[in-house]
Amino acid sequence: MTTPGSATVRLRPLSVVPEGEDEVLVGDPATGTFVTIPAVGGVVIAALQRGASIEEAAAEAEEFAGQPVNVPSFVETLGELGFLAEDAGDEDAGDGAASEPVRTAPIQARRWMTSIRPETVRPFFGPVAWTFYAACLLYSLGVFALRPGLIPNPAEDAFAFDDTGLSTLAWIPFVWFAAASHECGHWLGARALGIQTRFGVDRRMWMLVFETDLTQLWTLPRRQRYGPLLAGLAVDSVLLAVLLTGRLLIDTGLWSAPGTVASLLAAWALIKVIQMLWQSLVFLRTDLYAVMVNALGCRNLWRVKSLMLRQAFGRLTAEEAEELADATETDLRTGRWFRWLWLAGFLGVAAWFGFLLLPVIVEVLQWTAEGLAEGPLTAGFWYRLLCAGLLLGPESLALALAVKEYAGRLVARRA
Repeated sequence: MTTPGSATVRLRPLSVVPEGEDEVLVGDPATGTFVTIPAVGGVVIAALQRGASIEEAAAEAEEFAGQPVNVPSFVETLGELGFLAEDAGDEDAGDGAASEPVRTAPIQARRWMTSIRPETVRPFFGPVAWTFYAACLLYSLGVFALRPGLIPNPAEDAFAFDDTGLSTLAWIPFVWFAAASHECGHWLGARALGIQTRFGVDRRMWMLVFETDLTQLWTLPRRQRYGPLLAGLAVDSVLLAVLLTGRLLIDTGLWSAPGTVASLLAAWALIKVIQMLWQSLVFLRTDLYAVMVNALGCRNLWRVKSLMLRQAFGRLTAEEAEELADATETDLRTGRWFRWLWLAGFLGVAAWFGFLLLPVIVEVLQWTAEGLAEGPLTAGFWYRLLCAGLLLGPESLALALAVKEYAGRLVARRA
């Protein structure tokens, strides 16, 4: 595309956020597309957004950089990124086909959610609220330290009832509620800052996960991104504190609750601990991974990690070597140790799975097998099959998708 020097360029509503002294983060919040460019690019974009011509923008850029800047070529790059209004196919750069958000998960809402006004939820993410959330987390840790008997034990606490199927059915609504409340925390934390989000379903290794697309956080300065990133764990901390308070009251004799209530509290606390520990696995792109990337100022750490691992094992292609050479110094510096952390993370996931989930799964499978042995003409057969399917179905689906993906990669390599 050739742009006459006296012409003006209409841009989509772009955000420009400083990232250090020499770079700016530019993106289209409507599509969730963000790129890091030199600071002089931000000067050009600011000029074009004011309605300056190509020549005028070039003059401002030259004054900023101290040397001539090829603004027409830069505008062509903006066009390739879909940042030009005329590329959107509409005259006012409003909603259109090009405004469709970029998909970040296999199953995902197509539109951003804006149903709650920021001022409505902002008090829940102010200094007082964050102090309360931190206190809930410290309180839970204190309970575990002073009352080790209340630390969840999968072998004992997973099954609230004598009937394994009924215990399984008691797990399912709380698992969904806990996952939904966690993602709603992200959503509300983002809305408190005026950011739009959307929900999706993805997988991490062989585990099915729900996620909130927080791409639009990149329109904010780095220090403002932590709230929405940590909002899910904040909700988790409150919920865990409530559950542990009930268990503590029962354990100290201050509450004479029925045995069923005590068992349910123990099972639900186990679920919450499992989910919170999952978020601590930074090598799986969890919440704390996003916090780490934001704190370190990384741009594309996940990809750089993969390339550096391939380099370490002598499997880096020429194109990948060129891609790695273009990575930022921050990504390269972090990738040198994060790649090994990610590799060791397989052991971490195995430990998390083996200690927390495997005892539950084994018990459910054994119980299910006993019922299936009775034959399909019995009610127990279908009851046990239903319970096992509800509990293990999502993870089985994620495992099947993982096997299919890895098999596809293997076939592609051989081809």
